[in-house]
Amino acid sequence: MTDATRTDRSGQAGRGAGGPGPGTGPGRSVGPGPGVGMDERQALRARRDRVRRWAWGIPLWLLALLFLLPFAWMISTSLKPDLEAFRIPMQWIPDEPRWENYTEVLFGENSILVPFGNSVFVAVLRVLGELSTATLAGYAFAKLRFPGRGKVFIAYLATSLIPAQLLLVPRFVYFEKLSLYDTLWALILPGMFTVLGTFLMRQYFVSQPEEFAEAARIDGASEFQIFFRIYLPNAMSMISALAILTFVWSWNDYETPLVFLSSPENYTLPVGLTSFTDENGAMAAGLSMAASVISIVPILLVFLVFQRRFVRAMTESALK
Repeated sequence: MTDATRTDRSGQAGRGAGGPGPGTGPGRSVGPGPGVGMDERQALRARRDRVRRWAWGIPLWLLALLFLLPFAWMISTSLKPDLEAFRIPMQWIPDEPRWENYTEVLFGENSILVPFGNSVFVAVLRVLGELSTATLAGYAFAKLRFPGRGKVFIAYLATSLIPAQLLLVPRFVYFEKLSLYDTLWALILPGMFTVLGTFLMRQYFVSQPEEFAEAARIDGASEFQIFFRIYLPNAMSMISALAILTFVWSWNDYETPLVFLSSPENYTLPVGLTSFTDENGAMAAGLSMAASVISIVPILLVFLVFQRRFVRAMTESALK
């Protein structure tokens, strides 16, 4: 066999096994190399990711705008006279914004400043009380060992099955005998103890490693030191989430102050919003919407301050 024949056979074998490619003569000039193929795949993957993001993003943006429409209508109506509030077709941007609606609800005859202050007072004390009781009770149910711990916790959870409306009359009678009726403490005290807050904090403390407490006990730490110095600092994200939820519940509570308060000077903001009526007794839309816009400002501020910890707490809860 001659050298030319061996060279021709080895070339055919290489093309048959690997096809055209680098180092095989004609393959380098005709087909794409490995680097070119990888670039094309990456470009194709990037195009698919862009299409997928747009396919999910556009419906989500439309859904978000749909949820924002009531707020846009509220702000638009707060700058209109009452006669133009329900005009069809609706004018989203009024020709002459009526800023007097805001000065009227702030400094007029039915000013919301007193109900606003009452709502802030009630919400702050309820948040502080709720965080104190929920963290202590949650830690006790999660980390402390005492007889009947599981049964007591189940019995405590079972109280959440009772509708809150069924407890209004017994609470009314009880608070009247304690001379708490028509005072803000009738709203604050029941809000300091909630089953959901204790349950959330208990579930968080259960997920924390027991080795931290055992190591601290070996070093001579008491249970209060273990709670305040080890577990409580790690629970700040869940505490922030619970604070936001409690503040929103207290701020938007309409039923409880409607039953337990009778003096206008003790009204909270949800009840105070009902005082804006026209000469016929109907709702004054412009004034009511201006007061509603002012009422959502504290909730936005609280959420903006704690949003990072709130999102972190929700993410950790979802992962666990």
